[in-house]
Amino acid sequence: INNQGSERFDFFWIFVTQIENWIFLYIIFLFLFFLAFSKRKAIIAAVLTIAVLFISFALTSIVKHSFARIRPNNVSELDTYIRVLQTPDSYSFFSGHAAVSFAITTFVVLALKKNFKWMYIFYVWPIIFSMSRIFVGVHYPGDILVGIIVGTSIGFLTWKYFAKRILSY
Repeated sequence: INNQGSERFDFFWIFVTQIENWIFLYIIFLFLFFLAFSKRKAIIAAVLTIAVLFISFALTSIVKHSFARIRPNNVSELDTYIRVLQTPDSYSFFSGHAAVSFAITTFVVLALKKNFKWMYIFYVWPIIFSMSRIFVGVHYPGDILVGIIVGTSIGFLTWKYFAKRILSY
């Protein structure tokens, strides 16, 4: 997958893989919470979004250090097979970008889907964000897949809590 990339699009993958370039999306999520819910419920939803971020990030860090899988950009045998656009030296398994972005998106989409029918469009973000990690050469496809599963699970479980404990009152 990585080797299918084109130098013409490298700037795109480097841009979308940087977390700070997605801050506007978090602001949109916050705005939508306040449009959809009372002030109290919107604040709780925002706090739970932050909790989802920290939970998925913490779990990713624990697993990465437990598995200690070397990133593809640090495997010399892969030098001729992949294009490396970034060179982090931390561990690979599983993708924190995928886990965090899918966790947040799943929670937000499920929390707001009754108010805004078009919410599922926001899944474009974690898909592009996660794929960027392969195109810049820092994750294997399996890292992304596991990150998606873990993140979606965290987002779903947090939404279940939010729906049962917060929205039902």
